[in-house]
Amino acid sequence: MMEKKSPHILNASSNLLGFSLIIITSLKITKISGNTHLDEFAGLSCLLFACSCFFSFLAIRTKSEQRETKYETIADYLFLIALFCIVLAVVIVTVKIID
Repeated sequence: MMEKKSPHILNASSNLLGFSLIIITSLKITKISGNTHLDEFAGLSCLLFACSCFFSFLAIRTKSEQRETKYETIADYLFLIALFCIVLAVVIVTVKIID
């Protein structure tokens, strides 16, 4: 039987949501984002992490095995896309700081 990933996705998504919000806050304070797409990547990652949290919570709470698998898969893909966005944001910040 497959191990359930939903609790792990919920935990990681909520933590990385906080990290993304810290990135956005620090961008607004330091005004680094200027002419980059940093705000967009960080904002998109926030939305995707929040949706991933939502779907992983639904997967944990649902009684239907079929819906649980569906919600868990959606949460998993949203988490992966959000992780990619946050990595792009970190790369942009790093390049911006080095230049």
